[in-house]
Amino acid sequence: MSGYEFVLSSGEKIPIVITSRRGLRNITLRPKVRGARQIHISKPWLTTNAAALRFLEQKRRWCERIFAVAPQPTKLSPGDVIDFLGRRVLLQHDATRRANQFIVHDDQTATLIVGGGPDMFERRVRDFIRDQFLGAVKQIIRTTPRELWPSRITVRDTSSRWGSCSTSGTMSFSWRLAFAPLDVMRYVVMHEMAHRVHMDHSPAFWQTVSQLYGFGVERARRWLNVHGAELHKYF
Repeated sequence: MSGYEFVLSSGEKIPIVITSRRGLRNITLRPKVRGARQIHISKPWLTTNAAALRFLEQKRRWCERIFAVAPQPTKLSPGDVIDFLGRRVLLQHDATRRANQFIVHDDQTATLIVGGGPDMFERRVRDFIRDQFLGAVKQIIRTTPRELWPSRITVRDTSSRWGSCSTSGTMSFSWRLAFAPLDVMRYVVMHEMAHRVHMDHSPAFWQTVSQLYGFGVERARRWLNVHGAELHKYF
């Protein structure tokens, strides 16, 4: 911890964590809105803390907006109903079970019976959703041309981006997309698949995204821009 704080217009004081890295060319900011709210700054080795803080101040409006729209975490308990992967899912708890049981009722509803102790309830729900999300992503990828398939897929919990694609072909996705409508989740997958052809955001890239996704791509993209912060509601 650096000892610095970023004071929001609301008066809330956000701790700042500054890290120096050799080989880094630019200052990068990563606001953390879940758990302990912080701002992480990574800077080149020879860049001073004062310069990093000035850069943060230049991005004040952006940081203020991120913390303002970030929802307060909602605790999940047995009896709650949540939406993920296109279904309304009732959460139940059975401490006598060692494993979870997922009961699909129809295309729109299901029940998740969570096993284990009550102190592990939320963690088991989260881990189940992560696993289900990874399986759903793989199903979507299989609908695309095989030459675009990633060499590796990882699932992460990121606050600044929904997906990424490296030059080596590794794709990463935020598992919180599981809480988004299925067509929105599919849009993010197609976005990263298009990066297998164009490692930029040129007009050719967006044309490839549209070709892979089909009709409605702009609607899905707009939903994510408007409602993306809501996907961090839980956990």
